[in-house]
Amino acid sequence: MPKKFYITTAIDYVNGRPHIGHAFEKVIADALARWHKQKKEKVFFLTGVDENAQKNVQAAEAAGIPVKKFVDKNTGLFLDLVKTLNISHDKFIRTSAKEHTEVVSKILNKIIKKGDIYKGEYEGYYCTGCETYITEKDLVKGRCPEHDKEPEHRKEEAYFFKLSKYREKLISFAKKYIVPEKRKNEIVSRLKEGLNDLCITRKGADWGIDFPKDKKYKVYVWVDALINYISGAKSEWPADVHVIGKGINWFHSVIWPAILMSAGYKLPDTLLVHGYLITGGRKMSKSLGNVVDPLKLLEKYDADSIRYALLRCSIFDDSDFSEEILVERHNNELANKLGNLVSRVSGLIEKNGVQKCENKLLKKLNEKKIEKFIGGYELDKALNEIFAFIDICNEYVQAKKPWETKNEKVLFELKESILKISDLLWPFIPESADKIKRIFSAKKIKKSEILFKKI
Repeated sequence: MPKKFYITTAIDYVNGRPHIGHAFEKVIADALARWHKQKKEKVFFLTGVDENAQKNVQAAEAAGIPVKKFVDKNTGLFLDLVKTLNISHDKFIRTSAKEHTEVVSKILNKIIKKGDIYKGEYEGYYCTGCETYITEKDLVKGRCPEHDKEPEHRKEEAYFFKLSKYREKLISFAKKYIVPEKRKNEIVSRLKEGLNDLCITRKGADWGIDFPKDKKYKVYVWVDALINYISGAKSEWPADVHVIGKGINWFHSVIWPAILMSAGYKLPDTLLVHGYLITGGRKMSKSLGNVVDPLKLLEKYDADSIRYALLRCSIFDDSDFSEEILVERHNNELANKLGNLVSRVSGLIEKNGVQKCENKLLKKLNEKKIEKFIGGYELDKALNEIFAFIDICNEYVQAKKPWETKNEKVLFELKESILKISDLLWPFIPESADKIKRIFSAKKIKKSEILFKKI
């Protein structure tokens, strides 16, 4: 029986077009899913959209479009994104689907039966951007630090989940669950300060999932949204890796495991928390006009060039990203280094052929190091290591001068090394890696077309 590997991305709000952060998260998860597929594991990869959020309702009202029509239209954009980015997901979940609603009700009924839900009154600050209540001490100059907006003051009767009951268990679970260390430490120290119970319903809303105990209420979107990881892949649960952005760490590190503990489900293995993509050291925002639209990029550039440029970014820290950075990485690394190697060597083999021999060149590749980096989610470092070997191969061509010597053994070493490179690059740039493999696996190798045209 092959080993199971279940990976998820967060589900995206559909209140607007996808932004580059959505693309970043999807290619991280896709590279990991493909790497595990190469290891012959039984991979299940879930992504999708959160259609029940209140911010979707507000955006639909502002656009003067019925909510269902608005949600369907924008969900189409996210489906376009995963298709054009060549994301190898097994399922795309929509939280408005009946199957999801049924699982949410089932899990909430288990929590009610456990005695972990009670009715009370809530008063506090609510940020619509975060779709959550935030404490006064978390505000910066009276505004939500994540969305730079003043929250609304709300007072309402609601149902609460006994989140505080699970504080000690959550502290010990967080220590082995969250990657990287700094994100783990943030959650552990916040949990040690104390934990309040969670308001899990909204009264008077007409969009979302009915609260099973009282139809006058809808389920709080974060409880509903998190359950997608079970409703989207019932038999695959528990997840091996949840891939999420740092802005939603708390929901996945605290609220989600507590729901699972209460409902009696197994806990996920790893929470991989990535940083943000920024431009010129500043957070991307519509007001600053520096938001990068991945669908517009995909109209201009190949999916592999975009994937590569994104995966060159640090996963654990905030990273600069722009169209200029994409072009530079495409030209300097994909075209000059990899494309040039493929073109030169395939052309030399077409003229001179190859002769099987011991491959001394391949011994210069540190595959264990690459495996270690990918296993530790440091995809940018794995790419550095692969491209260091591409540099070695290019230097080998220069040093051995096979265009003068016609040395078929040298060309055999290069051919086998390039085939290895294509395997290593497949999780990152699958289309280009497949092309390289086809060129160098052919019975009669011919000079390749230009793989990466200079931009």
